[in-house]
Amino acid sequence: MEKGIRLVHYEERYHQTLTRFTLKNEQVHFTALPAQVIEEAKMNPDKDPVVILYQAVPVGFFVLHQGSEYVEPAESDRKILIRALSISEQYQGKGYALEAMKKLPAWVREFHPEIDEIILAVNEANKAAYQLYVKSGFLDLGLTRMGSRGIQHILHYSMR
Repeated sequence: MEKGIRLVHYEERYHQTLTRFTLKNEQVHFTALPAQVIEEAKMNPDKDPVVILYQAVPVGFFVLHQGSEYVEPAESDRKILIRALSISEQYQGKGYALEAMKKLPAWVREFHPEIDEIILAVNEANKAAYQLYVKSGFLDLGLTRMGSRGIQHILHYSMR
């Protein structure tokens, strides 16, 4: 089901809207708001800040990160990490995150054709996000890692 969602590269014209994003109280422990990560992502050549648009309105945001701490150095040119995914509170529950994650493989193929695997870390207590990622095609291969807020499941999406 098409939700009118598009993924676009971050541009300054989205800055004001993105920095006004809010999250539900229970979500602030699991992700960073765009205002917390945009500037660093813009300056880091290994990070690709991505805006989730519904029609022309920024409703979500995430960063694709090559060479992250979740990837072995020998694999850093073939794997990319999703980090800081958020959908602003007022737009949650409309299927936008699921639609964005379903569009992500095509985005990665277009802008990062060398990548053969997308990965992410999701806190075991963040059940809604875990279900979202699994529903959009990510696999839990049983890998975990201790994060600052508890155990994180490392999920994988093969681009092959």
